Amino acid sequence: MSKAPPPKPTDSELEILHVLWQHGPATVRAINDNLSQRRQAEVGYTTTLKILQLMLEKGLVRRDDADRSHVYRAAVREQETQGLLLDKFVDATFGGSALKLVMQALGSRQTSADELAQIRRLLNDIEIQNSTSNSDDDERA
Repeated sequence: MSKAPPPKPTDSELEILHVLWQHGPATVRAINDNLSQRRQAEVGYTTTLKILQLMLEKGLVRRDDADRSHVYRAAVREQETQGLLLDKFVDATFGGSALKLVMQALGSRQTSADELAQIRRLLNDIEIQNSTSNSDDDERA
């Protein structure tokens, strides 16, 4: 039986996940201090604690209760969470069309030659991967 994906994090939860993904397991105080630095404004400690408690209930973080100060760690991986959020965004905003997403992204801002070269390499890699998997499918048929 497949495990259900974790719920979509809110903006505040995602901000905390970014702290945990970048810095690893941390106490509420360390997370709160990092959030205050990122926002360049004081974030309430009890607000951070409450969000972490909600995240724990949702399965987005785990808590180590061994020490006096509880240490939180991300229970979801960054790349999987980004993929989940991107899939939902593309579905909701672009009707599921990756082409429309890429056209909007490339058409609305200046793209450097280096970025274009990286995009070409990625497209070439995807083409190779698709042709390899298609030939594997043909052999099985």
